[in-house]
Amino acid sequence: MTDTERNGPTKPPWLKKRLSSGRGYHKVVKLLKECSLHTVCEEALCPNMGECFSNGTATFMILGDHCTRDCRFCAVLHGDPQPPDKNEPQKVADVIKKLGLRYAVVTSVTRDDLPDGGAGHFAETISAIKNKNPGTQVEVLIPDFQGSAEDLKTVVTATPHVLNHNMETVPRLYPRVRPQADYHGSLQLIRRAGEMNPGLATKSGLMLGLGETQEEVRRVLKDLLTAGCKLLTLGQYLAPSKNHHPVMEYVPPDQFLNWEKSAYEMGFQGVASGPFVRSSFHAGEMFRKMKS
Repeated sequence: MTDTERNGPTKPPWLKKRLSSGRGYHKVVKLLKECSLHTVCEEALCPNMGECFSNGTATFMILGDHCTRDCRFCAVLHGDPQPPDKNEPQKVADVIKKLGLRYAVVTSVTRDDLPDGGAGHFAETISAIKNKNPGTQVEVLIPDFQGSAEDLKTVVTATPHVLNHNMETVPRLYPRVRPQADYHGSLQLIRRAGEMNPGLATKSGLMLGLGETQEEVRRVLKDLLTAGCKLLTLGQYLAPSKNHHPVMEYVPPDQFLNWEKSAYEMGFQGVASGPFVRSSFHAGEMFRKMKS
């Protein structure tokens, strides 16, 4: 094992971010606590949490806070999850109403323990949001449902505006980074979603800095376009702890800009690429820009 693999490279100055707080931040925290709701912002230690909460928005994480998988890049807790909260879809819809969100992003832990992987709960949440907030656009970031086309159809039939499923990294690194997932299965999910609803905007994302090469990234982008993916996010991987996969490279901001330019030239309709970009980073703006 090299020193880089053991300790990782030195964190560069462009990855320093001032923490944000204020009235909007505390309002979001208070509402989430009152309704016993989780956010991926908190559970995945997102560096943008202060900024998003201060702006009165958050990415809701349904189906509990314990994941049945143990990916080596993710900070979300692993273990035996609790049964789904049947009131959660309405709670999410109520908080979105109170925050006045015009664009809502909902994700989940992976629930391989459930017969439908939580697809029905996703559909109920989408419906509850739409019923309570008819002017709100809904994006869902979903797990792979272990390749079930039926479970995917349950979510697609609920007609979210955007369906996101992250590839996370290049196929060579899946055994080390995402061992319980399947690269081609994730591509198939994106392809199937577009076929089930041709008007659906499909989206995916990659973390850079895990040890991938530029040619490997380009190959994934080509695969995503072939699968019909329309929207793309590229961000810097940051290891949640020393027990997670180490950072192999801190990608310079100008390289992220080059990737953004290349992705648009390749055919993506919306791209967010930068060190702090995450799956839901300015998601509403990306979707509206694509539609216009």
